[in-house]
Amino acid sequence: MKIAIFGGSFDPPHTGHEQIIEKSLAKLDIDALFVVPTYLNPFKKKFFAPPDLRYRWVKKLLLPYPRAKALDYELRQNRPVATIETVRYLRKRYHPQKIYLIIGADNLPDLPRWKAYRKLKKMVTFVVATRKGVAIPQNLQKLEVNANISSTELRKKIKREMLPRRLATEIWHYYQSKERNESQD
Repeated sequence: MKIAIFGGSFDPPHTGHEQIIEKSLAKLDIDALFVVPTYLNPFKKKFFAPPDLRYRWVKKLLLPYPRAKALDYELRQNRPVATIETVRYLRKRYHPQKIYLIIGADNLPDLPRWKAYRKLKKMVTFVVATRKGVAIPQNLQKLEVNANISSTELRKKIKREMLPRRLATEIWHYYQSKERNESQD
């Protein structure tokens, strides 16, 4: 069995995430893609949408992709989880012969700071989803994605056209109501 892991906050999930999922399933030689929403990214102090809601959004996003599965492992830990823990969990559970770890190009500068990075490098093949203006080292596999979207920027100004079609209304309403509630505080 060959698997790929695509983790992230998905706060909110957007069309860039959807493109990464589609391209991974089309371009990588994998039997399953595990999409893993974090409870809280170890490099962040807070999340905006609660973990259970982000997990439900990811599950809905994956409905048309039978080889893609939402994995709630990190959410169930109820704490920030290092990627290497998730990789070890999947290795123990599925015994894959190969693991691709999909990351966005924006994560490249922080990779050496990831917990047990040197061990992680030996366990996975990194696949980097391209982002305009970010150079990808030659030794890393690329996943050509033409989406220049950031969840952080999207939260500041939520745009329906940048949200996956099946989730757009629900996500848009959530962040709009959150924005209204925060402005009333």
